[in-house]
Amino acid sequence: MIEILTGSSLNTIQDFGRPHAMAMGVAQGGAMDRLALSHGNLLLDNPIDAAGIEIVFFPFRVHFHAETSFAVTGAACPATLDDLKLPRDWAITAKPGQTLTLRAPEQGARAYLTLRGGLDVPPVLGARSTDLKGGFGGLEGRALQKSDRLSCLAASTLRMPATGYGLTRPCPLPPANGTRIRVLPAAEHDVFTPESLKTFHATAWTLTPSANRMGYRLEGQDALKLSRPLSLFSHGILPGTVQVPPAGQPIIQMMDANTCGGYPKIATVIAPDLRLLSQTVVGAPVHFETITRDDAVQIIRQEAADLKRLAADIATLRTQLVF
Repeated sequence: MIEILTGSSLNTIQDFGRPHAMAMGVAQGGAMDRLALSHGNLLLDNPIDAAGIEIVFFPFRVHFHAETSFAVTGAACPATLDDLKLPRDWAITAKPGQTLTLRAPEQGARAYLTLRGGLDVPPVLGARSTDLKGGFGGLEGRALQKSDRLSCLAASTLRMPATGYGLTRPCPLPPANGTRIRVLPAAEHDVFTPESLKTFHATAWTLTPSANRMGYRLEGQDALKLSRPLSLFSHGILPGTVQVPPAGQPIIQMMDANTCGGYPKIATVIAPDLRLLSQTVVGAPVHFETITRDDAVQIIRQEAADLKRLAADIATLRTQLVF
């Protein structure tokens, strides 16, 4: 069992969300950086979609009331177990009475704390993710608060050296000089003026403070404009959809996005890059690059192959460690 020592309005329990429930008007939800959550679960021999804690506000502290193996992945944030400094993307076993502290990230924006077995909270609509807007999932449908206590699901005993072990290839994070986001043209792409399409790709858009799990608002010097008036009924949208409201500044739909909307859509962010966007800090520049559908499929397949290879590497590493 662990006890939360610091609360916030946005540190929540997340897994892979509810994509199957979107037809019912339920947001997909789930971890903003699925790859980081997957890496943490692989280190602990969990299912890759086991529920962990997504951490956005720091410092974050938890107290261990029982021996518990855990991993910290995602943003590069200084982490200590009592006085022991932990490397990035590291798994280790905490003893009863120890405290884990995560401080503000040096790179990236979101850290993930995964625990052996995954967090034991009731599944709702097939997932344990917290839906803050709907008020369900996770722990009572809310963000984690000070003094909350969480248990883990049963799992086989994981043999781990006292010093722990980590990833040979850290989870990629966006560089400080800007995030390059690859996109596909969306339904209304060709309705924007040629000048606006050039602006969309040439502008270093700034990520504004209006960035949360529902959507990221960007700001640029020049507004994006349509070539003709366009009236749209509300229609289905997905995480990654880049909408352009009348002000001409793009909004990127994130994991808790509404399932429908009526603004024109200029592009769609591919899934591997949506996680990079989630690790981009407020005020950082964002650049768009349009790619082909075949390119997008290849990138997604490559990420899946890399994850499979990483799982095999971690399994091999465990056999080579001295316990």
